[in-house]
Amino acid sequence: MTNTPREAESRIGPIGALLCRLVFLAICLPGPILLIDALKFGPPLSPKEFWGLLAGDLLVTAAGIGFGVFGWRLVTRSRRDARRLAVAGVDATAEILTVANHLGGEDPGLELRLRISGPGFATFEADTIRPDDPALRPGAALPAVVDPADRLFRVG
Repeated sequence: MTNTPREAESRIGPIGALLCRLVFLAICLPGPILLIDALKFGPPLSPKEFWGLLAGDLLVTAAGIGFGVFGWRLVTRSRRDARRLAVAGVDATAEILTVANHLGGEDPGLELRLRISGPGFATFEADTIRPDDPALRPGAALPAVVDPADRLFRVG
């Protein structure tokens, strides 16, 4: 197996996925709606105002659509990972090799180096970030699920 292990995206249920997708769709819409509203229902614009409005709207539209598509794909990937692990996942054990403080982002936690082993796949090592917990120490074992085909994993 030459592919690198990848931790599954966090699980999102069907209602959460629907709500997230609606929010990401709503993020995509304001730019085009504001442009149509300004051009159709607003007072006639001078060329300077028109080009300023168009430039601002294109910027808002590009940022909104970029963020919306990114979020939509993240939700889709989360749902796909959950389905794959439910169908093809095998139970495994993740042994903690090292624990280090992780200070990235708003939620500091622990960066764990894991050795994941189980039936049907070769043992591999992977990294994950977990919330701070005194039970997470070197030598501890955690339950995991692994898709042997491409080493997609989720640690419980």
